[in-house]
Amino acid sequence: MNIPAELKYTKDHEWVKIEGNEAVIGITDFAQSQLGDVVFIEIETEGEELDHEEVFGTIEAVKTVSDMFMPVAGKVIAVNEKLADTPEVVNKDPYGDGWMIRIEISDASQLEELLTAEQYKEIANA
Repeated sequence: MNIPAELKYTKDHEWVKIEGNEAVIGITDFAQSQLGDVVFIEIETEGEELDHEEVFGTIEAVKTVSDMFMPVAGKVIAVNEKLADTPEVVNKDPYGDGWMIRIEISDASQLEELLTAEQYKEIANA
């Protein structure tokens, strides 16, 4: 299981790459492996200001449909357009081309609540 050390994580299996006052968000390698083959991703929150743990979109796999949650409060400033036509990229490259959204962080103090790679590894291996 791939858990990059430079990223932050949530207990809901989202990853966060912090870039100044912005963050790129996706689902972890563990999450995509548990979901199975991703067939559809719906994110209709571009331009919206969302609270911490609010749903920003859904991901549909052969096995199930799951909500994706905001790791920190922020405004959704970009959605990965590639996922509309090729959602399976999430299975192949969850930390690269399979990113979900980019946000402008509203409350940087919430970043301290995110998990380190080591802390997330404990949850994923539980």
